[in-house]
Amino acid sequence: MKKVKKVKIAPSILSADFSKMGEEVRSLEECGADMIHCDVMDGVFVPNITFGIKMVADLRKVTSLPLDCHLMIVHPENFVEKFAAAGADIITVHYEACKDNLADVLKQIKGAGARCGAVINPDTPVSAIANAIPLCDMVLVMSVFPGFGGQKFISSVLEKVREIRALIDGLGLDIDVQIDGGINEETAALAREAGANILVSGNTIFKAESRAEMIGKLKA
Repeated sequence: MKKVKKVKIAPSILSADFSKMGEEVRSLEECGADMIHCDVMDGVFVPNITFGIKMVADLRKVTSLPLDCHLMIVHPENFVEKFAAAGADIITVHYEACKDNLADVLKQIKGAGARCGAVINPDTPVSAIANAIPLCDMVLVMSVFPGFGGQKFISSVLEKVREIRALIDGLGLDIDVQIDGGINEETAALAREAGANILVSGNTIFKAESRAEMIGKLKA
């Protein structure tokens, strides 16, 4: 039986105005966000460059919300301790970047004092991370190919969300399922029905007339 977990909203600051990031994050906290999703991109693993450790450290100074750091980088094992020390509460790493080293990197994250998560791209099967799921605090399913915000939701990933939620519930574990990419009011409902309980949303929140109202709608 699928467990009912409270829906949480993690706005992606990839869609924020980088010139006033502190204000943006404080605004999200006031508007009811549950955590701040930090998309860290290196221009190698994905074809875009965003920000790194210093941004996370600076954000830690201005918010009490959990910082959810999604590492879209090669060799994440070289950086997880630094992100944890900077104030990351949750660090997620891609199977595609870690491959057979995934379990070791997840353990490394926990050893650094942060919660850990495994991420899969839309074309990666759940079987690739199945053995590592019990080590996770969260599993993140990408509903777009990582690299840029504003992409269209890939609906076929909903089956992966269902498969992961069933696997977690079957093992009797308390693990969050997060989804990231193309999340709006319509796709949020589909993702929630499939078993996701943490929704990452960027443009939908940042372009809304009222961020607080939109976050409320996504939660509902």
